[in-house]
Amino acid sequence: KILLILGFLSTLAVIALIAVAVTQNKPLPKNIKYGIVLDAGSSHTNLYVYEWPAEKENDTGVVQQVEVCKVEGPGISGYSHATEKAGPSLAQCLRQAEEVIPSKQHQETPVYLGATAGMRLLSLENKSAADKVLSSVEKTLRSAPFSFQGARIISGQEEGAYGWITINYLLGNFKQVLYQRQSGWTKFLVSLKFVSETSGALDLGGASTQITFVPTELSHESPENLLYFRLYGKDYQVYTHSFLCYGKDQALQQKLARDLQASGDPSSFDNSTLFDPCFHEGYQRTINLSDLFKNPCTSDKKKQFPFSQLFIQGEGDYQKCRRNIQKLFNKTSCPHSSCSFNGIYLPPLQGDFGAFSAFYFVMNFLNLTGEQSPVALDKVASTIENFCARPWNEVSSAW
Repeated sequence: KILLILGFLSTLAVIALIAVAVTQNKPLPKNIKYGIVLDAGSSHTNLYVYEWPAEKENDTGVVQQVEVCKVEGPGISGYSHATEKAGPSLAQCLRQAEEVIPSKQHQETPVYLGATAGMRLLSLENKSAADKVLSSVEKTLRSAPFSFQGARIISGQEEGAYGWITINYLLGNFKQVLYQRQSGWTKFLVSLKFVSETSGALDLGGASTQITFVPTELSHESPENLLYFRLYGKDYQVYTHSFLCYGKDQALQQKLARDLQASGDPSSFDNSTLFDPCFHEGYQRTINLSDLFKNPCTSDKKKQFPFSQLFIQGEGDYQKCRRNIQKLFNKTSCPHSSCSFNGIYLPPLQGDFGAFSAFYFVMNFLNLTGEQSPVALDKVASTIENFCARPWNEVSSAW
């Protein structure tokens, strides 16, 4: 009888709460949590605000992005010569987050910064400067009214794994409850759901690029490239590798350094001018050699030249540029059963892949992202070739 009475009373209490909410014309409070993540890339930093219901789905939260703020200025690694300015550069976006998140939840909202390949390179080049940058960032984040959870340089493996989790989450491959609103881009991603259980991830940044996927054949040839996750009640073993120095910015630096290295006797180098097929015809640029050879991606190619600046003049030759770029990838030796390049183990590819970050930015710039189905590779190649053949004055005026 006591249990029945208690049950009856609890039912009355729920009815009373609903009645009060209805009569006051106010919705019942939602138990929503918030979190802030700063993605500190090599070229820029983005601040993201997320929300999720306090109740989890199979021990994993169901998350929705509610705000994004691009931090003005370079990535935090760009403050290596003015480390005290790295933290304050984040202040404006932190204030924006304060406006989005209810003030009563500020103190319980975690904030976390993860720095990627730009800071990994700076740490190799000048660890003291990297530490000072992170110290400045931490000082600013601690002064914000949120719960500081850390600011650190994440590994290439972590970066690849996070990208893989993100794309499969957005595609609904983890079978999670779709709490997020079905916005246009989410509907587009879901329309591309593939036959394979999960999709691989290709992430092209400024200083590194990552490949991550679930292989069908388990191998212990390269255990450092295997990670294990349990998401929404299921276990996943993924292969991931991050190629430091093969992001779009550092790959260009490598190419220029290699071109100079292949030029022969530096003393006979003609007029400190480099004719580059990968820039538009008519494009001109001057770079300092000290900047070109200062980081770990290019320092091994350093030579002594009778000049301190290099004058680059574009040729706009797609095929020649393509052959030039391919020289950055060493495929001549492989100590494993199969390799991608530079002797790095790669298991047989499995399923479809989603390519994002700079892969997307380039395709979007070329108007190749608006179609409802993936664009054929030959169309992508012809579009790029046609774009590269345009003279620089035409491209720059239309930009």
